[in-house]
Amino acid sequence: MHIPENYLSPSTCAVLGAAMVPVWKRASANVKREFSKKKMPLLGVGAAFSFLIMMFNLPLPGGTTGHAVGAALISILLGPYAASISVTIALAVQALFFGDGGILALGANAFNLAFIMPFTAHYIYKIMMGRGGNRRNYIAAFLAGYVSLNAAALFTAVELGIQPVLFKDASGMPLYNPYGLSISVPAMMIPHLLVAGVVEGIVTAGVYGYIRKVSGEGLNEGRGLKIRPLYVALIVMIILSPLGLLASGTAWGEWGADEIKSIVGFVPQGMEKGFNFKSSLPDYTVPGFSEHMGYILSGIIGVLIIVFLFMAISAALFIKREVKITDK
Repeated sequence: MHIPENYLSPSTCAVLGAAMVPVWKRASANVKREFSKKKMPLLGVGAAFSFLIMMFNLPLPGGTTGHAVGAALISILLGPYAASISVTIALAVQALFFGDGGILALGANAFNLAFIMPFTAHYIYKIMMGRGGNRRNYIAAFLAGYVSLNAAALFTAVELGIQPVLFKDASGMPLYNPYGLSISVPAMMIPHLLVAGVVEGIVTAGVYGYIRKVSGEGLNEGRGLKIRPLYVALIVMIILSPLGLLASGTAWGEWGADEIKSIVGFVPQGMEKGFNFKSSLPDYTVPGFSEHMGYILSGIIGVLIIVFLFMAISAALFIKREVKITDK
């Protein structure tokens, strides 16, 4: 569901990026207020989980692929603002280092996956969750994952589908994504409604159950949440990450220029002459290593970058707090 470079016009990217600024600002303020130094590593774990789960590609109807995101689970466990920060960091690392999602499209991808998805999941979970015991909680977690992923897919489909209507060259040909709403919406929604959303729901409910089991009553708002089992889970995910290579085909709307030309017969001008950024480890490959080992190493590198970023954020945040307290 990552929108690649040049599938959206620069103005569309700018609008969606601007829409995320107040979300990021409020999320940052919320994290500063609600998260203690001891609890901050949970945001890094959430970002690492989201990064890794998105490496597990699934075969979808129509010969395309998709993946879970993890935003719903993070939202349920840590709140939607924390999820927004965690998923945004995961998306930024994917785009900058692995070429998964566009640099200019980062704001758009964050809008869909780090805003629409976690907040939809949060409210679905809150509405569904009652005093009906554990089973009710698992059903609520499943529905939060299922509905929120499909909400994000719908927004993605609309953003892609309006491009050929709004942006054309002098001859009337689309400048960016060539498929309108009549194609983009069903192409995105059918696979996500039938397969990807179900997987997201299962992952959300399953991992929620695992964390609930290892953390007991301390699960609420991170109190007493045991972090060591979460690290073990991340290591297992890294080891198993090559399973994501088993799904053949390219995700719908994420084709390269050559694939676009073979599908529609031409490369839209905006794609051909648009912004081009070369990541250091494109498509999770590492020079000198096999595809499978490269995938594992990419998972390790991505998680280490995320851990380092959150350590730096945490250090800067709490040094600033200590300075304020000293000043008083």
